[in-house]
Order: sequence, then structure tokens, then C-alpha cells
Amino acid sequence: MDAWKEACNSTSPSTIVIPRGTWSLSQVKLLAPNKAPVELQVQGTLQANPNPGQLPNKEGEWITINYVNYFTLSGGGVFDDQGQEAWKQNDCHKNRNCAKLPMNLSFNFVNNSIIRDVTTKDSKNFHVICILSHNVTFLRFTVSAPGDSPNTDGIHLGRDTMINIKDSIIKTGDDCVSIGDESKEIHIQNVTCGPGHGISVGSFGGYAVEKDVQEIYVTNCTFIGTQNGVRVKTWPSAPATLTVSDLHFEDLIMDNVSSPIIIDQEYCPHNLCKKDRPSSIKISNVSIKNIRGTTNTAEAVTFICSGLKPCENVEVGDIDLTYNGNQGPITTNCANVKPKFVGKQNPPVCATTAQSA
Repeated sequence: MDAWKEACNSTSPSTIVIPRGTWSLSQVKLLAPNKAPVELQVQGTLQANPNPGQLPNKEGEWITINYVNYFTLSGGGVFDDQGQEAWKQNDCHKNRNCAKLPMNLSFNFVNNSIIRDVTTKDSKNFHVICILSHNVTFLRFTVSAPGDSPNTDGIHLGRDTMINIKDSIIKTGDDCVSIGDESKEIHIQNVTCGPGHGISVGSFGGYAVEKDVQEIYVTNCTFIGTQNGVRVKTWPSAPATLTVSDLHFEDLIMDNVSSPIIIDQEYCPHNLCKKDRPSSIKISNVSIKNIRGTTNTAEAVTFICSGLKPCENVEVGDIDLTYNGNQGPITTNCANVKPKFVGKQNPPVCATTAQSA
């Protein structure tokens, strides 16, 4: 902590080095503002206490970095949260009032910064949460956790602008990347996802204060054995009325993926929500292009849009997906949407409602 304070008070660029080796680390909050660029090089392995009950703040984050500008996290090191025991206590999949477990890395109000060449391993909860930040890049970033580790989103974004996730590998038990409300100009490029639940925009609608989402780009990514590929999800009977627009899912490879492409405006996990009226969230200006590979479920493309606010301006082009199971022919399922299509359509997407572009 003294080194961090000294670096933040310096008027010239500073570098803090955590050397090779394995080091135990309690909960840490690294707060700024800093007067000049700061680089934290983690070359070794940092290990958290495996027992969340012994942490000073059981529902906080393991490592929090707030209010920094021109910050670099690098070094090739590992943030090992040792979450195996904590996962046994996690019942959030069936209990909305579950006890929250600590997340691995939290970036809040971080601007003009880069996180590169580091690994987060076996987080008790989300691996990374990045909130209210601007112009942050995750480069050659690795997330490592088993496919059955619960609620372990790789990178969760919320109320951010200009976030780049590039050339990274994410293996976890939940969404590889999840994008929350008020996110804008999010670029996810050349990411390998799997195991995991895919890349998710949403869910939205749970809270009336949620704000619009726009300009989301997922390109040149590969999904391996994931539960979903790319997914947009909003709740029915939701108090929120935000819009979700300018979504671009392009040049994606699906390798034995369940549900490669989904828009789900009836998203209701574990039936923990009301379904008495359609979603009031508007989805528009969506491009889905050059998606190829294999699916292990017969329903390869799902567009279930809101009956109250149907999806608009959805363009689907050059889809080439092969079903590798034996539960009938490959299909699509569409409601409240009339997509435009170009190029190859395998399977024919929304064949009864589609328009030629």
C-alpha cells in the first residue's frame, strides 16, 4: 500500500513490481487519483484466502482499483482466488437473495488504462467487474475456471464507454463476457470463449433505472462447447424501458455450441420473475453476419422478441451452421421480428417471416 501511495503521488511515471513466486494477499483497495501514469507488474501468483468467511468484507471484492487514469496492469502473473470451497456455498442460481461472494478484480472509475498479459483464476464470483470506466483495454487477458464453477462471469461491464477486449482466452462457468446497462462502444475481438455461457448483452429489465445500451461489437471470436454463442436477453414484465441498439455479431466460429444465436425477450432464469406482460425494452439495428460452425442443439437460431415492442432492423447474413445431434433437423425459432437476410442461410432463418434485403 505504501508503494501504491508513493506511485500515485509521483509526478513522473512509476512502476510497481510484484516478483515471481507465490504470495498470499488479503483484500486490497488501491485508490487514487494518480498524478502520472502508474504500472503494476504482477509477475508472480497472488492467492486469496479460500474461505470467504475469513475475509474482512465478505461481499466485497478481493482486489479493487478505483479512480485511476493511465494505469497499466501487466506482468504475466496470476490472480488465484482459490474459489473451489466457496462454489459449494453458492445458491444464487435458485435464490435471488443469496449471500454474495467476493469478486476477483474490480475496476471502477478507471480511465485510459490497459490490463494485459495477466490471468484471473478460480474466482469465487465474477472474475472481473468494470464499472463507470472509459477507454479501458483488456489485451491478452486470460480467465481460467472450470465449466461448472457457478456465477463466475469472466468480464462484466456496466455503464462503461470505449471498452476493448482483444486477443484473450476466457474459460469459466458463466458468461465469458456480460454487458450491463448504459454500456456504449464495446468492442470484443478475437476472443476464445469456452467453456462458459457465451457472450451476453444483458440481461436487462430488472430495474427501472437502467439506461440505454448501444454500439456493441463482437467480431472474430470463437466459441468452444459453450451453452450459448452470442445472446441478448431482457426480462418480461420489466419496469425498465431502455433501448438496446446497434449490436454487431460478425465473423464468429461456433464449435459444438448449444444455441449459437439468441435474442430472448422472455428471459426468466429459474422462473424467478413475472410473465404477465411482454418486455418493454426495444431492440433494434442488429447485424448478425458470417456465423459458421456446429451446434449440438437442433434450434440453432432463436429470435424471441417482445410482443409489445418487436425487434426492428435485424439483418442476418451468411449463416452456415451444422447440427451434430440426432434430434431432428436443424431449425430456427422466431417471434415478433421480420429480419432481412443476405447471402447463405443454413438453416433458413425465420423462413416464414424473413425479408430479402
